[in-house]
Amino acid sequence: MTVLRGLGVTLPVDEGLSAGAYLDLARLAEDRGYTDVLVGEVAGPEAFAMLGMIAASTRRIRLGSGIVGVYPRSAVLTAMGFATLASLAPGRVLAGIGASSPIVVEQWHGLGFDAPRARIEEYVAALRTVFRGERTAIEGTHVRSHGFRAALAPVDVPIVVAAMNPRMLRLAGAVADVAFLTWTPPAEYGPKIALVREGARAAGRDPDEVGIAASFWSYAGDRGDEARERLRRLVLQYAMVPTHRPSFRGSFAGLDAAAQAWAAGDRRAALRAVDDAAVDAMCALGTGADVARRVAELRAAGVDLPIALTPGAVPGDPEGPVQTIERLAGAAAVPS
Repeated sequence: MTVLRGLGVTLPVDEGLSAGAYLDLARLAEDRGYTDVLVGEVAGPEAFAMLGMIAASTRRIRLGSGIVGVYPRSAVLTAMGFATLASLAPGRVLAGIGASSPIVVEQWHGLGFDAPRARIEEYVAALRTVFRGERTAIEGTHVRSHGFRAALAPVDVPIVVAAMNPRMLRLAGAVADVAFLTWTPPAEYGPKIALVREGARAAGRDPDEVGIAASFWSYAGDRGDEARERLRRLVLQYAMVPTHRPSFRGSFAGLDAAAQAWAAGDRRAALRAVDDAAVDAMCALGTGADVARRVAELRAAGVDLPIALTPGAVPGDPEGPVQTIERLAGAAAVPS
């Protein structure tokens, strides 16, 4: 079984901070006893460059991508990136991959968003081939590589697959070392974890061999009212992504009204549809103890590695993430 128990932080890579500021947050997380730090890849820092800085500047904390998309990079190139990190920080790297979204893939990168589940299944197989030091002979529908063998030594890097919908949750159980869940209130984790376990059993695996990680928005800083409004906007932003929207249906009563207003271009009406209950379902706001309570709820639901995503009260606020990381560390127990 992948050893995963702990408490993690996802760097708030959409904040517009400098790479140095993100590096400071990663070092702070290590200093405060967190077990993991993840770097997402949206429109902020490039994930592998950022992870390389963190690997070279820390000693203990596990680091990983949360996530890198499977469309912009070939599987071989992605495997090279993780193998490079693992050669510098052996035993400390998690390879987090996912489909991302049509907005990122099609509009930003100009690529087709086709067959995400099938692509990820082939991608995982290719990563494992490269990590083992074997020569590639892969002729998939979506992933192809022939004759490549990594010049670095074989590496042991757990593969993390981001999953939201039922089919992807089952796939994560079937092929990943860790299923990475997000955009889910505590009460909804049980059924999603059950789908991961179902996928593992169907693939002939021990369901307990698949770790469960889950990220959640959190804020324990001094500017709580501003943070609530910021998080209200983030809930709306992610709920309006078509591939993400089903994850919000059970906790966002105004989802359909928001979607109609959004489609009509009325962003103010869409935001008004996001009530406090939706924010509180998806986010943990308040004191360090309030955020720690969400961590405890996720653990009780079966999550091995809760991961706090720590935005500021406003874009570019460097103090909010610092305060959240420090105050959560003071209030939450970190399993060894």
